[in-house]
Amino acid sequence: MAAQKPAPAPSDKPHPDVSRRSQRSRRAIYDAALALVGEVGYPKTTIEGIAARAGVGKQTIYRWWTSKADVLLEAFLDLGEQATQAAGEAHADGIPDTGDLAADLKAVLRATVDELRDPKFEAPSRALAAEGVVDEKLGREFVTKLLEPSLRLYVDRLRSAQEAGDIRPEVDPRIALELFVSPLAQRWLQYTGPISYEYTDTLVDYALHGLAPR
Repeated sequence: MAAQKPAPAPSDKPHPDVSRRSQRSRRAIYDAALALVGEVGYPKTTIEGIAARAGVGKQTIYRWWTSKADVLLEAFLDLGEQATQAAGEAHADGIPDTGDLAADLKAVLRATVDELRDPKFEAPSRALAAEGVVDEKLGREFVTKLLEPSLRLYVDRLRSAQEAGDIRPEVDPRIALELFVSPLAQRWLQYTGPISYEYTDTLVDYALHGLAPR
């Protein structure tokens, strides 16, 4: 009777971590998309170009997203999350409520200034904002997915201030937040002046205290 061959020993080679590999690919795609749109603009950014820059096949991108707009919007969301984590901000889920409305608004607007002046954010953000003016669908997606969630945080903080008696009850928080958010966005987008902590602090003071003599 022939001796049976011993069963092959189990391989000690670790199995590849598919989830980790997918995350690396996703991160490379985010970085490539943001870099390209900042360098060549939105119209010239393509799925093929993003794939080549990220070192992945374009079928990988199409497996996760349906268009370059979807890629870029998700990349921006990720960029914002990274910035929050890097800053170690405890108010990642909202604007802090310390009981001092002016201080809270000034703190979050100063963080916004830092983000707007970050080259990693600035170039692709300007490219998408410019394209959103002429491409209504992209513009609406940009507002819905990126801008509105941030604006809701301001609304929540202003409503909290109303409940505390720091803002008149008849004030519409959604309109009120534009007193300091919109001027900052316009100045940044149109280069009408420098953006700085002093500038956003002044916006908050003007918005909360008005221009008339007190």
